[in-house]
Amino acid sequence: MGSKYTNRYSDVYKRDAIELVRSSGRTVTEVARELGISSESLRGWVKKARAAQEAEAGAGMSGPGGDTRDEELKRLRKLTAEQAKTIEILKKATAFFAKESDR
Repeated sequence: MGSKYTNRYSDVYKRDAIELVRSSGRTVTEVARELGISSESLRGWVKKARAAQEAEAGAGMSGPGGDTRDEELKRLRKLTAEQAKTIEILKKATAFFAKESDR
């Protein structure tokens, strides 16, 4: 079972405190002191929020941003295939013209 302090502060309060740290340019300790809360609590909230944001950004690869990556990957694969065909044609042409010049 969790601590009796687990739900001491609402999610909205935590979110506002985290935003205050991010936007004010002040340290976590300064903001915590101003709000009258433990600096360790606030530091933990900021750390969790940062981890969640990074996880969300990482998950974005398969989300909306992932579609553009998939499209880019398809485009690059198609371009690579076209270039491989061009190289093969040029090799054949080089071999053909090399034989012609030997005659």
